[in-house]
Amino acid sequence: MAMTTNDEVRARVHGMWAAVAQRWAEHADDVDQRGEHVTEAMLARAGVHPGDRVLELACGPGGAGLAAAERVGPEGAVVLSDVVPEMTAIAAARAAERELTNVTTANRDLERIDEADRSFDVVLCREGLMFAVEPERAVGEIHRVLRSGGRVSVAVWGSQQDNPWLGLVFDAVTSVTGFPVPPPGVPGPFALHDGARLRDLFSTAGFADVTIEELSTPLRAPSFEAWWTRTAAVAGPLSAILGRLDGDTAAAIAERLRDDVAPYSTAAGLELPGLTLLASARRS
Repeated sequence: MAMTTNDEVRARVHGMWAAVAQRWAEHADDVDQRGEHVTEAMLARAGVHPGDRVLELACGPGGAGLAAAERVGPEGAVVLSDVVPEMTAIAAARAAERELTNVTTANRDLERIDEADRSFDVVLCREGLMFAVEPERAVGEIHRVLRSGGRVSVAVWGSQQDNPWLGLVFDAVTSVTGFPVPPPGVPGPFALHDGARLRDLFSTAGFADVTIEELSTPLRAPSFEAWWTRTAAVAGPLSAILGRLDGDTAAAIAERLRDDVAPYSTAAGLELPGLTLLASARRS
C-alpha cells in the first residue's frame, strides 16, 4: 500500500475545512466573541499599531484580522488569508459589512505563503497553526515574510485534557464509533499542546524574544443543546465524521456527552474549561 504523502494529508485537511465553511459563516460572531480575550492578547503581544501591515493566516471568518484592521487605521493594511477560498469569501463579506477599507483577502497556504520576503510588520494566526502538516515549515514561512523587527503572535489549543469542551467530544466519538478522532496522520486541534515544542518551533526558525503564555479560555453555553449544535458545526475534523453517521450512532454520542458534561453545569448553563497557548516572537 502506498504511503500517504504530506501533500495528500494537506489536501484532506483543506477539504475538511472547505466542507464546514458555511457553518463557520453562521457561527462567526459567536466564534469571535468566544475568542475575544485571545485576540486582544495577540494584538497586544504583537504590538499592533497604526500604520502596520498585517497578515492573518488561516483566518477563517477573519476575526483576529478584522480586530487588527481597526487598530492599524487607514494608513495601515490587513490581509486576511486562508487556504480555503470559501473562508476568505466569508472574511471579505464581514470586512465589507464593517466598511473596513484597509482590508483585502487572499488565498494563502500558511505552509507556502505566496507573499514577498519581509513584506509584513505583523503576522497573526489564531487557532490555525496546529493544523499545519509541517508546522516547522509554516513558522519558517512566517519568519520569511516578516520585516526585520516584525512581530508574530500565534494562538493554539493546549492539551485535550485541558480542553474538555472539545476533548470530551473526541473521546465520545472514538468510544462509540471505534474510530480515533482526529484520524491517524491528520493534525488535530491539540497537535501543538506542548509549550516546549511550540517555543522550539519559533526559536529554531530564527525568532528572538520567544514567549509562551497560557490563557484560560472557557467555553460557556446556555444549554447542552446550544453547545453541542455549535461544536458539531464548527469543529472541522469532527464535523466531517458526524456527517457520515447514522441517526442511532449520532444519538448515542449525544446521550453520552450529555452525561459527560453534566459536571460542568451551572445556573447559567454550561461552563467548560479551555486552555490556549499564546506564542509571541520577534524577527531580529
